[in-house]
Amino acid sequence: MSALGARVSQRNVPVPPESEGGILGSAYRVLSIGIISVIFLIAFEATAVGTAMPVAARELDGIGLYAFGFSAYFTTSLFAMVLSGQWADREGPLRPLTVGIAAFAAGLLLAGTAGAMWVFVIGRAVQGFGGGLVIVALYVVVSRAYPERLRAAIMAAFAASWVVPSIVGPLASGAVTEHLGWRWVFVGIPVLVVVPLVVALPAIRRTASGPVDPDAPPAAFDGRRIRLALGISVGAALLQYAAQDLRWLSLLPAAAGAWLLVPAVRGLLPRGTYLARRGLPSVVLLRGVAAGAFISAESFVPLMLVTQRGLSPTLAGFSLAAGGLTWAGGSWIQSKGRMAPYRERLMVVGMVLVAFAIAAAPAVLIESVPVWTVAAAWAVGCLGMGLVIAATSVLLLELSAPEEAGANSAALQISDALANVVLLAAGGAAFAALGGGAVGAVHSVAAEGAGPASHPAAFVVVFLPMACVALVGAWVATRLHGERPEPVAVPA
Repeated sequence: MSALGARVSQRNVPVPPESEGGILGSAYRVLSIGIISVIFLIAFEATAVGTAMPVAARELDGIGLYAFGFSAYFTTSLFAMVLSGQWADREGPLRPLTVGIAAFAAGLLLAGTAGAMWVFVIGRAVQGFGGGLVIVALYVVVSRAYPERLRAAIMAAFAASWVVPSIVGPLASGAVTEHLGWRWVFVGIPVLVVVPLVVALPAIRRTASGPVDPDAPPAAFDGRRIRLALGISVGAALLQYAAQDLRWLSLLPAAAGAWLLVPAVRGLLPRGTYLARRGLPSVVLLRGVAAGAFISAESFVPLMLVTQRGLSPTLAGFSLAAGGLTWAGGSWIQSKGRMAPYRERLMVVGMVLVAFAIAAAPAVLIESVPVWTVAAAWAVGCLGMGLVIAATSVLLLELSAPEEAGANSAALQISDALANVVLLAAGGAAFAALGGGAVGAVHSVAAEGAGPASHPAAFVVVFLPMACVALVGAWVATRLHGERPEPVAVPA
């Protein structure tokens, strides 16, 4: 029996013939459309919420809790990722996916109807819990429902699902916020979730439900991993809090956060991850290095353009819009079957492109450098991210036994989210320490046209270290080769 046949026999799912085409062929069309639609709506919400958040915080008299509207989402999603991985490995991805979509929608409704900022933050936390359940469950669906030859294509489709939201999301959110109110940005999306839910769930039930081995007794939840997941969430929240308050007393929550994070990370990520051990550990590490360096730098691009070059927030945001297209292009390139033997080399090239883009962005701090230079550089960086991010997902599933797909997918997402939290906190602390302007000062300066609100060195100290982190990622990308697990067929 072939490797694909052995894996599929464990799930009692027939192997579709090659003639049935790709991810939109007759065997996979309904499933692909359903799960891609779910990713599309999550992407639209993620790109739209940043536009509505300042208005929501101001109307709810909660500027002091503004940052927690973002951090609450990430901290609960870290916990949910571990839970979802165990749940999906134990019972299949259907239940965590269903519960996750319901929680995501409930969180949106709670945030959209909040009468106080603390209720809004709770809504974002519920939403993050749902998002963490959904993303890991979808990876398990891909692992179980699609043969290996189609996984790169479906991951490229996931990336392409972010193109339209990344371009249209901020503009649509701004228009809705201005004409209908910020609440509609949150309460409108849950209604749209119903359609992909109805489409996807029956297909998932047919192709990917249940445990890998239905005849084996269900494995118990690993209480230790659940406790570690709680520790990583609380630790990340403490680090974020400490990074926002640069006082000596902030060392206490920072130390407590590190004390919780270190054992949690060591227990939840594959052994040897932070030593860049070859194979799966390096795949997980690369995902965090790439996402953390890129997102941490990207968060400061609009602020740099507004405060240093006088662009409006809308124009500053649109300077990143072309990146959605090049990101999808990179994902498409790595998804082609003829590129499979060169995937690791493409990932090295991708990380070099990311490092170049991050290092080139602060050139706009020189007045003689055209502003469009940032847009061009960021398009190059997004091309590199497209080559890397989708490929790490594909390699992870290739290096994971079917019964470990959930736990390993959770580790990949944890590495991604945790690197975002830690590097954003480090970058934000360095930015503030070198005279970075406060949000309120930025808005007042932009409104009055009074010139720069932040010292240029504050931006340089963010971008150049992140470029160095990306170069480390290029080295990690040379260590991704590892032995694939041998699937064991279940006796008939």
